[in-house]
Amino acid sequence: MNKRDLLAYSFLTVFAVFTIFSMLSMHSFGVPDENAMDQYIIDNTVEETGASNGVTAVVFDYRGFDTLGEATVLFTAVAGVILVFRRLKK
Repeated sequence: MNKRDLLAYSFLTVFAVFTIFSMLSMHSFGVPDENAMDQYIIDNTVEETGASNGVTAVVFDYRGFDTLGEATVLFTAVAGVILVFRRLKK
């Protein structure tokens, strides 16, 4: 087993552990949270963020780190595809 295979197996193992942990900690489908935030966001968006659009306020102000994480995942996926399909010099 070479170094690249070992790295791939370790990445797959870490990914599987995080996936299983996430699945076990999820709420049941269709059961709302006790402390739902939707009415709070509707009532306080303009005062807290200054944005008149509620969706924009949620994406960029309330969930900014989540949006940054999604952008990082997309960048990593594109970089991975580029690495897989690049020309190999022999």
